[in-house]
Amino acid sequence: MALRSRSWELLPVCRNPGCRVAAFSTSAKPVVKPEADPVGNEAVAPEFTNRNPRNLELLAVARKERGWGTVWPSREFWHRLRVIRSQHHIEALVEHRNGQVVVSASTREWAIKKHLYSTKSVVACESVGRVLAQRCLEAGINFMVYQPTPWEAASDSMKRLQIGMIEGGVVLQEPRRIYE
Repeated sequence: MALRSRSWELLPVCRNPGCRVAAFSTSAKPVVKPEADPVGNEAVAPEFTNRNPRNLELLAVARKERGWGTVWPSREFWHRLRVIRSQHHIEALVEHRNGQVVVSASTREWAIKKHLYSTKSVVACESVGRVLAQRCLEAGINFMVYQPTPWEAASDSMKRLQIGMIEGGVVLQEPRRIYE
């Protein structure tokens, strides 16, 4: 009985928000944490291996495939923007130099389609450009090459897609490769 009444006396004290004492502590002394050794935290390994596969691309040192001189579009890129226009939809892809699609956006996606009046209009192209720019920045792609055909470059919808990408923060030109 004495133990029960004593624990009920401590419980209301420890329910207060300002109380930092445990109700059923076994020792009266607080636990002291040992301090970390500052010299051990500042030690640097003599060898470092960077395992980021895009590291050389980000440093502009990675090799760019040149391909044949007569091939169009040029193969000299790390990331390339491709725009595919079908009869009813617009799709924009960012393609890596090995042919894999890294990021894409399309008016076939419901999240984009539900905000558009038409999936083929100039506004749809600009919306796809903005969404793709956002996804590229989230994926860590800031630079890419866009090589439109002359008749694509003259169209208003492709110009608006480029404007949407640029306003989104993506540069449509890759940095020159450093040959050192």
